[in-house]
Amino acid sequence: MVQVASTFLLQGILLFISSWTLKWSWAWLFMITQITILVINYLVLPRELMAERGRKKKDVKKWDKTLMTIALIPFFSVYILSGLDYRFKWSPILNTGAHILGLIMLFLGTMLFTWSMVSNKFFSTVVRIQDDRGHSLAAGGPYRYLRHPGYTGYIVGAIATPLALGSVYALTMSSLIIIIFIIRTYLEDQTLLSELEGYKEYTQKVKYRLIPFIW
Repeated sequence: MVQVASTFLLQGILLFISSWTLKWSWAWLFMITQITILVINYLVLPRELMAERGRKKKDVKKWDKTLMTIALIPFFSVYILSGLDYRFKWSPILNTGAHILGLIMLFLGTMLFTWSMVSNKFFSTVVRIQDDRGHSLAAGGPYRYLRHPGYTGYIVGAIATPLALGSVYALTMSSLIIIIFIIRTYLEDQTLLSELEGYKEYTQKVKYRLIPFIW
């Protein structure tokens, strides 16, 4: 939770420093939405899962370390670019409905991410087979419909953030995040197929990774 709160604080710092103003109402509403999500997660997530997500891991796939290191660049760039966009008025002014839609999408996408974590006690920040915790297949909750629902929720949030903040240009960074997570989804799927017992049979029942009826 300290890690998550620190990331949240850094998001706010990047937004308000790059915009060079505290008088940015949509940024404040964005931060309030994030605080609400943070509180909900604290209340509903199992402490065992929090401990797993917070501790240092040794058996992480090398390709995942590389992907997630690269992903940090567009992740933080979304906030910097959104702030600069607001400061220098690069994007056309979006109507109030577009901002509200972005905030709603952010909340719903993150709640799908949260539901996935609640439904899967092995939902880690990295790709690894958790033999130390008796890793087993998760097939309940949103996993009845998608193989990687948490990533779906994360991608929705990535699209929603620039929309909520009113930055068309920041969507370029969101696009990079989406590409990285599509690659990660494919590689994680291959890892689970080869290393997690029962996953192959699961894929025959749940055919779609991220988007129902598409992929």
